[in-house]
Amino acid sequence: MKKQVTIAGKVVLEGVGLHTGKEAKLEFLPAPPNSGIFFLRKDLPDQVMIKADYYNVVEPHKFPRRTSVGMEGVYVHTIEHLMAALSILGIDNLQINIWGEEIPGMDGSAKAFVEALESVGRVEQEAYKRYITIREPLWIEEDNSSLTVLPSTDFRISYTLKYNNPLINTRYIDLILDGSLKGDIYKARTFCLEEEVKSLLEMGLGKGSNYENTLVVAKDRIIDNELRIEDEFVKHKVLDLLGDLYLAGPLKGHIIAIKSGHTLNIKLVKKIKEYQRKATSGGVSSFSSYLPASRELSVEEIMKILPHRYPFLLIDRILYLDPGKRAVGIKNITINDYFFKGHFPNRPVMPGVLIIEAMAQVGGVLMLASEENRGKLAYFMAANGVKFRRTVEPGDQLVIEVVAGKIKSKTGIVYTKAFVDNKLTAEAELMFTLVES
Repeated sequence: MKKQVTIAGKVVLEGVGLHTGKEAKLEFLPAPPNSGIFFLRKDLPDQVMIKADYYNVVEPHKFPRRTSVGMEGVYVHTIEHLMAALSILGIDNLQINIWGEEIPGMDGSAKAFVEALESVGRVEQEAYKRYITIREPLWIEEDNSSLTVLPSTDFRISYTLKYNNPLINTRYIDLILDGSLKGDIYKARTFCLEEEVKSLLEMGLGKGSNYENTLVVAKDRIIDNELRIEDEFVKHKVLDLLGDLYLAGPLKGHIIAIKSGHTLNIKLVKKIKEYQRKATSGGVSSFSSYLPASRELSVEEIMKILPHRYPFLLIDRILYLDPGKRAVGIKNITINDYFFKGHFPNRPVMPGVLIIEAMAQVGGVLMLASEENRGKLAYFMAANGVKFRRTVEPGDQLVIEVVAGKIKSKTGIVYTKAFVDNKLTAEAELMFTLVES
C-alpha cells in the first residue's frame, strides 16, 4: 500500500497559454492528505477554488482541443499536460494558485512542470493512496476511435495512433506507469497538421502557439522544428490521455486506446467514475447512541451499535476498543456458517467479500462508538488496497485489527488487517461517510 504524496515546498512557473495567448502564473504549494489537486484563481476577487476532478470537467465541445475544469462560470483551461505530470510523478495532493485562466503551455509538453515539481522534491504523507482498481472490462467507442480498460495489477497503456499523414502514419506504444520518472513521455510535445492551422486560428484557438511549442506537421517534414524523442507523436497522445485519466484518480487497469482524444478520454473518465460508485456502494449504520462502558464488547453490546443481525452479523466479540483509535474483533469460523453451503461446499472457504465485510463491521464499531459520532450513520464508501494472503476455513478464528486514520465529522478512514494464527490473512483501507441518522 503506497502512501499519498505531495511536494516539499513552493515552486513558481510563468508562461503563455497555448490557446488564449495570455500570460499566466502558477504557484505550486503542498496540500494536506486526501485534499486532491485543486486550483485557486488568485486573479479574481473571490479567489474561486476549483478541484481538478471529473465532477468539475467542462464538456469538451464547449472548449475544444483541450481539457478544462470550472465551476460557477470560472474556468481553468488546458490542464492536461500539468495533470499528466502529476500522474507521472504520483502526486496526490497539491494546491495550485493561478493568476490567469489557462495553464501556461511552456514548450508544449509536461517537461517544465515535471522539472519544476522535481526541483522542490516530493514527500510521502500519512494517508494511503486510493487507487481505482478495474475488475471488469469497460469500453467506449466513437466513430473510428475507442478506449477499453481491462483488469490489471498495473497501470498500463497500449496506444495506437493513426493519422492520414505520411510522416505520422500509424504508431503504437505499450508502457507501464508506476509513479516514477521512467521514460520520456513527459517530454513529448503537442502537434497539429499544417492544414489544421488556419481553421484553429479561425476558431480562436492556438493564439499562444508557435513552431517551438507546437509541432506543425506537413506532408514531408515538421515545419521549423524536429522531433525531440522517438515516437513523439504517439507519446504526446499518451500524455494527454494520462492527464485526462488523472481526473478520475490513480488507476489500476490496462488501457487499450485507438485514436482517442480529449472528448473520448473524458467519456471514459465518466464511465470509470460510474463503475467506482457502483463498486464501492454499501454501508454500516448505527441504530442508537449507545456508548460502551468497557473496552470489551459482547455480541449483545455489538448489536447496540450495529444494525446487523444473523446471518449478516459477522463479529462474535470485540476484544479491545479504544473509541476513535483502535479496535480488535474476532469472528469464529465454523462449518455451520451459512455461506459454506454454497461457497465451495466440497472444500469450504470463507468468501473474501465477507472477510472485508467483517473488517468493515469492526471499523464501524470503532467509529460509531466515539462520543462525537454517537447516533450517526456510517456508509461504506470505498475499499482500497485490498489484499488476500491466505484462505480462511472452518475451525479458524479470524482476528481483525482496525486502526483509525482520519476520522472527521463527515468522513472516516480505517486501516484493517485480519489474522489467522497470527498470520496475515487480509488487509484493506476502508473509507466511510458519516451522516446524521
